[in-house]
Amino acid sequence: MLTLKAFEEATEVVQKVAIETKLIHSQFLSEQTGNKVYLKPENLQMTGAYKLRGAYYKISTLSDEERAKGLITASAGNHAQGVAYAAKAYGCKATIVMPTTTPLMKVDRTKSYGAEVVLYGNVYDEAAAYAAQLAEEHGYTFIHPFDDPAVATGQGTIAMEIIKELPLVDYILVPVGGGGLATGVSTLAKLLNPKIKVIGVEPAGANCLQESLKKGEVVTLPSVSTIADGTAVKTPGKNIFPYLKEGLDDIITVEDDELIVAFLDMVENHKLIVENSGLLTVAALKHLDVKDKKVVSILSGGNMDIITMSSVVQLGLIKRDRIFTISVLLPDKPGELVRVASIIAAQQGNVIKLEHNQFVSTNRNSAVELKITIEAFGTAHKEAICKAFEEQGYQPKQISVLM
Repeated sequence: MLTLKAFEEATEVVQKVAIETKLIHSQFLSEQTGNKVYLKPENLQMTGAYKLRGAYYKISTLSDEERAKGLITASAGNHAQGVAYAAKAYGCKATIVMPTTTPLMKVDRTKSYGAEVVLYGNVYDEAAAYAAQLAEEHGYTFIHPFDDPAVATGQGTIAMEIIKELPLVDYILVPVGGGGLATGVSTLAKLLNPKIKVIGVEPAGANCLQESLKKGEVVTLPSVSTIADGTAVKTPGKNIFPYLKEGLDDIITVEDDELIVAFLDMVENHKLIVENSGLLTVAALKHLDVKDKKVVSILSGGNMDIITMSSVVQLGLIKRDRIFTISVLLPDKPGELVRVASIIAAQQGNVIKLEHNQFVSTNRNSAVELKITIEAFGTAHKEAICKAFEEQGYQPKQISVLM
C-alpha cells in the first residue's frame, strides 16, 4: 500500500488540513555537530503534532458506512488530537482512549475538538487493548495510531515536503514510538532517493523497535520508562515492521537527561516549544557520527503541559550548572552571612535560596551549616564561585538542588 502513487494522493488530501511546515536552518546545532542541521517543526502543526496527517488521510479512505459507525482510537495525546480534529472535519463521532498518565493539556485539547475521552491504563499498550475492546462492543471503526499502512502513508507526507524543500538531504532523523512516522518517512524517502539515510530515534527506556530489529521480529518490552510519553510504547507495529526493517538505516537511543538539555536548546536558540518525544531527534544529533552532511531533525510535536515544562526547565538549568547548591560550614557569629554574600556578589552570582542550620554540630561556635542555592551563567562560572569560597578559607560541598 505504501506506493509512490499513494503518497502523492495522501499529500493532496493532507494539504486540506495540515500546514506545510517549512524547514528551519539551525546555526546553533550546525556549529555544535559540524553538519548543516535543519528542523522540521511539526510542533507548529494545527494540532501541535504531525499526527493529524495520518489520521486525516486514514479517515479519508474509509467508507461513509465506516465513518458513520463512529471512530475510536488509543493515544498518549497527539494521535488523539489528530483523530478528534479529523473526525470533526468529517462530521463523525470519535471516542479516544488515553493512558491515565497523559498530560492534562493533551486531554483537554482532545476534548475541545469534540471527542469523548476515556482514561484507561498507565501506558499506551493498555489503553489500546481497552480501545479494541470498546470497538468490538460498540462496532466502532478503529483508527490505529501507527500500525496501519494508510496512517503511515499520511505521516510520510512529511518526507515529501522535506525532499521538495531540501532535495539533497543526506540524513533524516525521525522519532520512533510504534513506528508509523518512521515507516512513512523512510519508505517515501527511499522511493524518492535511495541514498538518503533515515535514522530512527527512540528513548533508551522504550526501545521496542531497536530490540525488535536485533531479533528480526516484533518483540514486546516488559515495561517502559521515559519522560517522552508520546513514544512510551512497548510493542512496535506488526503490520509496518517489514517496512521499518527495509527503510531504516539505523536506530539511535537517547537518555531522558539528554531530552532535558535539548528542550533548553530549542527554547533559548529557536524560541520553539517541543515536547520530549519531539526532542529525540535533537538529542540524537550528538550521536550521529558524520560531518558536513545535510541533516533534518523532525520535531514531531509540541504539546507539553505547563507543569511538565516547568519541571524540564528547572532540571535543564541544574544540568547546565545554571543553578546549583553548595553547603559550607561557618562559625555562628555576626558578619559571617555578610561575608558569604560578599563572596557570591563579587563573582556576579545570584542567591536564590539560603538555609541556615545551627544544629549541624553541638558546638555552634565551631560550625553551623549554610546551604546556598545560586544562579550562575554555566559550569565555568559555577567553578569560579566555588574557587572564590575556597580562597576565603571555606570548603564548599556541592549537594543536590531541591527547589
